[in-house]
Parts: sequence; C-alpha cells; structure tokens
Amino acid sequence: CGSTQSLELHHIFNSANRTKSEKDGLVVFLCHWCHNEPPYGVHHNQKMMRELKQYGQKRWLQEHPGSTVEDFIKEYGKNYFD
Repeated sequence: CGSTQSLELHHIFNSANRTKSEKDGLVVFLCHWCHNEPPYGVHHNQKMMRELKQYGQKRWLQEHPGSTVEDFIKEYGKNYFD
C-alpha cells in the first residue's frame, strides 16, 4: 500500500522456517492492515501470501549465486512457483 506508518515485521517463511527467514533477510515490513487485517492482510489473503513467498524465493536465489530451485527446496521445503 506504500504506508510508512505502523509497520510490522513479517517473516516471509514463517513457522518452522522463521529463524531461517530472518537469518536470510527474508522479511518485509508491512503496515498493520496489510499484515494482519482481513480480507487483504497477508495472514488472511492466500494470493498475497503466495506473492510474498515467490518474492522471497526469487530473492534467495539471487543472493545465493549458483544455487538452484532444488537447493531452495532443501532449505525451505517447497518451490513457490509451481
């Protein structure tokens, strides 16, 4: 949305991969509404969640030159472009 107020940290890959996500810098700052409020907040919106995971996968591959999608899957368990 472009807001710079009430920003909250969102781990792109959460749950079991939360620590990895943080270590790899795969976090974004979202305003409260884009983060946690239905229907558009990422925790309530599967389309937005998938887009962020695709962004995170793309960024991880860019920051790990020579790595493959298979390497990403070993780290994060899934290819988010399938």
